[in-house]
Amino acid sequence: MATTNALTAEDIFKQFKQYSISEFFRKNSQMLGYAGKVRSLTTIVHEYLTNSIDACEEAGIMPEIAVEINEIGENKYKVTVSDNGPGIPQNIVGKALATILAGTKFHRYMQQRGQQGIGATGCTLFSAITTGKPVHVRASTGRSAYECDVALDIKSNKPLLTNITRLEPDFRGTAITGEFGEVKYEASDHGVYEYVKRTALTNPHATIKLRAPDGQEHVFLRSVEEMPKRPKQIKPHPLGVGTNDLIEFAHRTESKNLSSFLAESFSRVSDAKVAELKGLVDLDFGMSPKDLAWADAEKLIKAFKQVKWIAPELDSLSTIGESQIELATKNILNPVFLSVVERKPRVFSGGVPFVVEACIAYGGNAGKQTENGRTGTVLRFANKVPLLFDGSSCAISEAVNGIQWKRYGIGNFDEEPVSVLVNVSSVYIPYSGVGKQAIAQEDDIIEEIKLAVMDCGRALQRHISGVRNQNLQESRYNTVMRYVKQMSQDLSDITGISNTEIEKSLNSLIESRYKRVEAAAPEGSEETTDVEEGEAPPSDSESEG
Repeated sequence: MATTNALTAEDIFKQFKQYSISEFFRKNSQMLGYAGKVRSLTTIVHEYLTNSIDACEEAGIMPEIAVEINEIGENKYKVTVSDNGPGIPQNIVGKALATILAGTKFHRYMQQRGQQGIGATGCTLFSAITTGKPVHVRASTGRSAYECDVALDIKSNKPLLTNITRLEPDFRGTAITGEFGEVKYEASDHGVYEYVKRTALTNPHATIKLRAPDGQEHVFLRSVEEMPKRPKQIKPHPLGVGTNDLIEFAHRTESKNLSSFLAESFSRVSDAKVAELKGLVDLDFGMSPKDLAWADAEKLIKAFKQVKWIAPELDSLSTIGESQIELATKNILNPVFLSVVERKPRVFSGGVPFVVEACIAYGGNAGKQTENGRTGTVLRFANKVPLLFDGSSCAISEAVNGIQWKRYGIGNFDEEPVSVLVNVSSVYIPYSGVGKQAIAQEDDIIEEIKLAVMDCGRALQRHISGVRNQNLQESRYNTVMRYVKQMSQDLSDITGISNTEIEKSLNSLIESRYKRVEAAAPEGSEETTDVEEGEAPPSDSESEG
């Protein structure tokens, strides 16, 4: 029986309101990475730093980036990130820094550090909700220069520009300054310094300077004088799209018929493949793509899976490179041993290309410094961007933790001076959250990471076995040498031969014996199996889209 205080549908829906995307993220800023004081500050630096590197690379400029952080109150800091990039045109700066889901990356099918059009605007939003202040921008394209304050109208998701001043274009680049509350600078594994150091590791062509709140300056000089290969924008592969994607593409295309739409909109779709599809699906391929219905799209997606396609194009990928990783790792970690592997390109979800690079550094400054010495650490990267948070849910962590390290000479990973670096490059990184701090645990990606790290692990095992074998031989040599003088004297007493002559002969015999052993011993003595328990032997055959 209904109570007299029950509300009608009309009463309930009086509270119904529509909100902007900006208002949503104001109430859910943790989804953008603003959760916890240390993480929030690192997220701010991450967004600005990656934007600067991307802009410099697209303009063909060797990045020179400065990050300055000043404490201006309790849990309150001023952050300035400046670069020598192409600058932001004045008519674009509002959309670039104060409009959520606006940018140059989201609509392009190519490898990029950021993709969602949220990052820099998220910083502007976070500044507004923690200090009530806009961010200040100073920029020059080389032809025109200006400075202004940029704020975000949260209700309308539109930018507000004030205090616009024209400047002389005697410089080029962008400098962004913001004041942020509810943040904290901390020298920890999740802090700004660690983030900048790891960024320098995977971007060896960049020089990055960090001035900490205590005035200390950390400079990470570039270790290579060559720009990385610039990824190219490509078309999506037929096996990498779903029904809804296909309809979206079809309704936006300018193609006149379904046949030309498929050939013009997707990679690896030739006239021969279109003819093959015609034989698999009962559709009018002369119809306008804009008339494609959901049922028609489902038929095409099903037909796509029956065709044998050439693997996706790889021009869209840009890896760090084995030699660049080696140089950067030696420059920053100075390890005793180093092994780097770049795997062949693979695909996940049927048609999305990706490449895994892995590196194992051992000894020197590898690992993490603790009170009890150095311990093992995993350095996770996606498209050269450090992933410092949410490690437990990341495909990289899952793969590395799944390796039996004893097989590679590491008794306890947490007690060894070892760093494992993994970078996944792809046109589409399947992040497990909007904060982009962990890669979703796709089986294909986990398996490929595991194989890459195991490749490095075999080289590490040979090194450790070689060192142990050498140490054992040196120990035996020293033990024997302790008795040479006494043995020489005893033999001299028995034989009457000079003890000096006997000692000389014994020294020569021992030296030749241990030199032969040393020369015969390989860099790593005993071989280990390449296959983890319960796994099939790894195959290097290419996956076909």
